[in-house]
Amino acid sequence: MQIFLRFLSDPRFQIGIGKEEGVHRTTICKTISHVLPKIVEKAGIWIKFPAESSIDQAINEWAQVYRFPCAFGAIDCTHVPIIKPSLHGDEYINRKGWCSLKVQATCDGKERFTSVDAQWPGSVHDSRILKRSNHRSYRQCS
Repeated sequence: MQIFLRFLSDPRFQIGIGKEEGVHRTTICKTISHVLPKIVEKAGIWIKFPAESSIDQAINEWAQVYRFPCAFGAIDCTHVPIIKPSLHGDEYINRKGWCSLKVQATCDGKERFTSVDAQWPGSVHDSRILKRSNHRSYRQCS
């Protein structure tokens, strides 16, 4: 799990993680391949978006804790390195020149993940992912 969490913090740093943890890069890849599906399998249990009734509470949390008014969550995208797929492989080459999945995630004021969308090739822009997500429909702060 430690290897997996270190990888999530900086996926470009596999060799460095290997040196720090005393394992080969292939061990890191195997660990990720083993742990990630298990986390995805439990995602529906662990990852929840706030119900409408708790959004006001979340807005107050963000304002008090982070001094960020009118927010009830944070959203961002990141690249997760992958081996180039044989089908449509060029779509997975990101702007940095390497193959990845583009992952959009949201979290609440307690820094818990509330949603994860990992279906996009690395070449897709963040704005396109947001436009196609359900998060655009949430209310504007007044």
